[in-house]
Amino acid sequence: MKENISAHITYKEATRSNTATRYGLSNDPTEEELAKMKVTAEKLFEPVRVHFDTPIAVNSFFRAPAVNKKVGGSKTSQHMKAEAIDMDDTYGGVKNSEIFWYIADNLDFDQLIIEYPEEGEPAWIHASYVSEEKNRNRILVTQVGDEGTTYSALTKEQAKEYVTVDDKRERII
Repeated sequence: MKENISAHITYKEATRSNTATRYGLSNDPTEEELAKMKVTAEKLFEPVRVHFDTPIAVNSFFRAPAVNKKVGGSKTSQHMKAEAIDMDDTYGGVKNSEIFWYIADNLDFDQLIIEYPEEGEPAWIHASYVSEEKNRNRILVTQVGDEGTTYSALTKEQAKEYVTVDDKRERII
C-alpha cells in the first residue's frame, strides 16, 4: 500500500483515472513526481481543505503522459508534471466559487483556472504550483465557443465576471 500524498489525499485518489483503467495504462508517478505531488497538495489542496473543514473532491491530480493524451489533455499539462490538481465541490460542503476565491485571495499558485463557468459557478477549479520563485499567479478562464475551447487570462477583478462573489467571501479571506 502506497503512503498518502497528504493528510487528506490518498495515493489512490491522486492517481485514479478511469481512462487509465479502461485502456490498461499505468498512471503511477516516479519518485520525483511523487515528491512534487506532495508539494502541490501541501501548498494548494491542504490549505483549502483545512480552511473549509469539509471534504473536497480531487477530480484529477497526476496524469502519466499516455493517460493525458487519451483524455485529450494539453500537451503541456501541468498534471503530467505533478504540479496541478483539479478540485470540485462534489460533496456539497463548499462551492467551487468559494474554493476559487480562497486560493486567489490567500495562496501562492502558478495557474488558477476557472473551468467552464455557468451562472457564476465554475464546473471545477484547476490549480497548479511550481515553486515560490516560478509561480506566476496567473488566473485563466476556460470557455467553449465557435473556435472550440479557449483559455483567456484574467485579472482578479475580471474574474468577478465569471465567478460569484457573495457575502461568504468575507469568511473565506
